Amino acid sequence: MRPAEPRHGIVLEQLRKCYGPVEAVAGIDLVVTPGETVALLGPNGAGKSTTIDLLLGLATPDGGAVTVFGQPPARAVAEGRVAGMLQTGQLIDHLTVRELVALAASLYPHPRPLGEVLEVTGAAAFADQRTTKLSGGQAQRVRFALALVADAALLVLDEPTVALDVEARRDFWAAMRRVARGGTTVLFATHYLEEADAYADRIVLMAHGRILADGPATDIKARVGGRRIRATLDAVPLDELRRLPGVSGAERHGDAVALTCADSDLALRALLAAYPAARDLEVRGAGLEEAFFELVAEDDRTASGAPKATAHR
Repeated sequence: MRPAEPRHGIVLEQLRKCYGPVEAVAGIDLVVTPGETVALLGPNGAGKSTTIDLLLGLATPDGGAVTVFGQPPARAVAEGRVAGMLQTGQLIDHLTVRELVALAASLYPHPRPLGEVLEVTGAAAFADQRTTKLSGGQAQRVRFALALVADAALLVLDEPTVALDVEARRDFWAAMRRVARGGTTVLFATHYLEEADAYADRIVLMAHGRILADGPATDIKARVGGRRIRATLDAVPLDELRRLPGVSGAERHGDAVALTCADSDLALRALLAAYPAARDLEVRGAGLEEAFFELVAEDDRTASGAPKATAHR
């Protein structure tokens, strides 16, 4: 069995990492307490993968400090407290899936039972297949099994559901929920915003190597002002809709229109008064996707005064 959970989780203090002139991680501070499930979001080049490399001891900081359960990352990894599932890295050729996961289990002081890991990750169905014969989705399941078999206190996952179809993604997160309920700390980077919204206790949004927002998805969505009205409305020019009181923007998707509102109550009354044929009305707050793009765009505008270089990762 895994030792008792440590009191300290992940602590990043003014963490920096540069690749030539590019500051991939620009002095970030972050604390993740044991047992949290945290999503790391950001556009390409935001610094997510570099941050994960620093957490796993795969890269050395150029400034600041990182500790994992009160220890340097390399020591925490060596003690089996940390396991990672990365985008990169090839599976060892010619072994069967079962042999490969068993080999990984032998490297840890208190691994999970092999059969349980294969079953939970969905790899049991092809456990006797050789790694050279796996599809992309199957290989991703094996990477998950290699991380899970460690029974580590911290799981670090970099784009864990890439190459998985919708059903496999659902199964993956069902497995992750079971793991998290057991007290495992989970930090994952993803481009699937709906996954972060649905499964993370907390979201950390990065851009240009900095943290733009940190908190529950509801708090991040609340940072974006205004609400959205959707309705089915035929043949009305968007310019007319944009001139309605309380409306700040309008888009059309087929027969449906989407209005961005500074005052949704005023806009809704004006819409129905001007176009009583409007139907299928929906009013909702900003979603995580809208918040993500608006906060990143705001940061881009702030940073536009300085020359930009392409980030390393």
